[in-house]
Amino acid sequence: MSVLILAAIVAVCIPMTIPRLMGYEVYVVVSGSMEPAIPVGSALYVEPAEPEDVEAGDVIAFFERGAVITHRVVENHVVEGEFITKGDANEENDLAPVAYENLIGRMARAVPVLGSILAVCSGTKGKIYLACGVAGAVLLTAAGNLFWSGRTGNRQNT
Repeated sequence: MSVLILAAIVAVCIPMTIPRLMGYEVYVVVSGSMEPAIPVGSALYVEPAEPEDVEAGDVIAFFERGAVITHRVVENHVVEGEFITKGDANEENDLAPVAYENLIGRMARAVPVLGSILAVCSGTKGKIYLACGVAGAVLLTAAGNLFWSGRTGNRQNT
């Protein structure tokens, strides 16, 4: 049982840690502006990109007034150093162009539902739950070892 608990904890942590080691940023989609292509609760994996290499149709992540936004590029104005973007679910292009210096990167992959799980696990309560799960698995392993060593010890004495 303890091995299953630890395996579940590792399975939850892998989508957050391994991509970051490979240079990706991981974000959780919290608004419906990109639906249906990218549903709310998706995990969004963003790779670094040079602004000049971003093409119309690419989905980018960028900073806007302290928030991370994910929208599709409608036009890349290289001379002006800005993107014209639009959420797939929105009727009109975004009001303000996105300056190149606000670019975080280009979307490499979006995984529906996974973002909701990652959001819970990366929060304070989620970290406490994960730590309790690890502690519980360690205690189960220790209890199992005591139980089995006690049983084999009794057999040898009889």
